[in-house]
Amino acid sequence: MDCGDDTIDHGTHRIVEALDAHTQPLRVPVRLESHQYEVLIGTDLISRAGAWLAPILPQKRAVVITDETVARLHLPRLMAGLEETGIQAKAFVVPVGEESKSLTRYAGLINEILDHGVERRTTVIGLGGGVVGDLSGFVASSLLRGVPFVQIPTTLLSQVDSSVGGKTGLNARAGKNLVGAFYQPQIVLADSSALATLARRERVAGYAEIVKAGLIADPELFAWCERHGAEILNGEPAALAEAVKRACAFKARVVMDDEKETAAQDGRALLNLGHSFGHALEAHFKYDGRLLHGEAVSVGLHLAAALSVALGHCPEEDLVRIDSHLRKLGMPAGLDWFDETLSADELITSMARDKKVQDGKLSFVLLRGIGQAFTSRDVEMDTVRDVLMQEGCAL
Repeated sequence: MDCGDDTIDHGTHRIVEALDAHTQPLRVPVRLESHQYEVLIGTDLISRAGAWLAPILPQKRAVVITDETVARLHLPRLMAGLEETGIQAKAFVVPVGEESKSLTRYAGLINEILDHGVERRTTVIGLGGGVVGDLSGFVASSLLRGVPFVQIPTTLLSQVDSSVGGKTGLNARAGKNLVGAFYQPQIVLADSSALATLARRERVAGYAEIVKAGLIADPELFAWCERHGAEILNGEPAALAEAVKRACAFKARVVMDDEKETAAQDGRALLNLGHSFGHALEAHFKYDGRLLHGEAVSVGLHLAAALSVALGHCPEEDLVRIDSHLRKLGMPAGLDWFDETLSADELITSMARDKKVQDGKLSFVLLRGIGQAFTSRDVEMDTVRDVLMQEGCAL
């Protein structure tokens, strides 16, 4: 702060006022064997990004990857914040949507960045939702064989899920996220004030991942969601910040125990609860925006619970409790949410191409109850087909 000709007392008073205006963010540490970083959760972190990044970047040069919508809403204040601390940044803007995670878009973006000129200490900053985070993370992991990476997630879904843990991914013709790498960021800045710009539908998509965390191994989180879910979906800042903190802390614990999903059983793979069904639903709708990832996961949570009940693992009353919570909030909670009848065989074919298939068998994440998830490769696809048919699918 430039105090100009102020007296020492007056200058000190101004500094104290400035500090009081910026409350300290919540911090969630992620401590891995070979790398550690923090997730910061608070208001106006995008505007103050330069102050948070300047002490940790190896070089005061960066490239920012974002999409057209986020560029309009948040890019100017990020660039201004970086400039305040002398960080030179160049922005690269991609179209909105899953198409920006294509191999074609990735190749074009890499060439644009290389034409601009970068060095191995230049940082890639991903500003946006899950698509931008996945794309920018993979760019950082492969550019010059790896450059520093910073995540600034701007959607509830990306703040509670995809920005934590280091998974990056591109979509291939055969399916979603089949090309990618594990690549951890230097820091994650989860600006809760950015969530004020989201439509309710985007909050719904993010909320499904918070519910998922509770169902996997945190029954207290699920109970907290039952009490505060409406506040989150209504966009109440305090509830949103607390939800992001709780979900990030849960995911950080899982990732710290199993960074690259190599545990013989369970471990990080549990985070895929609802995703086998969800990815198949996304493939049916061709990633064209009619179905958001979080909406697909929400339906997938119901289907995973229904399959668990059918297999005799989970009490039916827990399925009823899950459905009651989702439907009370207007969340997708079954195939009846769609306006069309889906094909069980088509969904199963999509699941068979999932990257979790091993020795021809798909690993399902199932429930023994709320907060008691486990993985299994002993699920017969005929049983999956029967459940889908009971849920309203055609053959």
